[in-house]
Amino acid sequence: MRDMKRREFISLLGGAAAAWPLAAWAQQPRRIGVLLNSDATDPEMQSRNKAFEAGLRDLGWVDGRNLTIDYRWADASSLRSQAAELVASKPELIVAITTPALAAAQRATGTIPVVFNSVTDPVAQGFVASLARPGGNSTGFGHWQSTMGGKWLELLKEIAPQMTHVAVVFNPDTATYSGLFLPAMETAAQSLAVMQTISPIRDSAGMERALAAVAAQPNGGLVLLPDPFNFSIRREIMALALRYRLPAIYQYGNFAREGGLISYGIDPLDVYRRTATYVDRILNGAEPADLPVQLPTKFELVINLKTAKALALTIPQAVLLRADELIE
Repeated sequence: MRDMKRREFISLLGGAAAAWPLAAWAQQPRRIGVLLNSDATDPEMQSRNKAFEAGLRDLGWVDGRNLTIDYRWADASSLRSQAAELVASKPELIVAITTPALAAAQRATGTIPVVFNSVTDPVAQGFVASLARPGGNSTGFGHWQSTMGGKWLELLKEIAPQMTHVAVVFNPDTATYSGLFLPAMETAAQSLAVMQTISPIRDSAGMERALAAVAAQPNGGLVLLPDPFNFSIRREIMALALRYRLPAIYQYGNFAREGGLISYGIDPLDVYRRTATYVDRILNGAEPADLPVQLPTKFELVINLKTAKALALTIPQAVLLRADELIE
């Protein structure tokens, strides 16, 4: 009887020990990577990442508890190597922020799921087969359609009716998609009797030369295309626009909040929160190919009245009434 109980105890102990590794494995946090074409010290990007993590928490995923997030910050020169290192670490999925980051992620892997954000017209750029059925290993949230280019120019002309010529500024190395915006902008420029100059730049010195050139003639204006480079030096650009007295339009509300004249575009915090929903679905077994690419439905118009006053601009009442936020 005693030997039988001893054998039962040993059998029970052995069975429990065999189950330990499985239980421990089940409790291991899931792991994702985030590839960003941005500066880790940028407070705007930090706030966006917090919105993303808040969205994950709402869905039950907490970094440091049941999820590990590996953030990789990279400039244009290090994106490919950072993407390769991230893939080599074998995350369950990668979140790619900006078009250059998505391009680097797709070059690095064709199997690990990729959820993208801050990407311009992903179908036109060849990242996905279609919005409804993206195919492949990538899906996510597009920020801009090519028709937005005309809308930005129309808004700028509305608040600066004296404008007769405009510079369209971008870095061709980081805004490889810039050509997608130009046809709609050219159509708008012709209808508004505004001469449009395309001003590709690659560094801060080039930016200053471009703005000085458009300011050399009276009644100039500035359209900053969505571009990781423009975003990274946005405070410098806004200071130059003010110095050269150029009305300028930007894409994100934080530009206007930080001193730019006017911005019109999506609410990035909302999109970052929504990005978490696709991470959740893929971690729960969904395939990227079956998740449709989502386009923004919510846009915000932000006007900095202090900057308008410094530029001696009187914002039309009709524009003020449409504004989602006025910076006094």
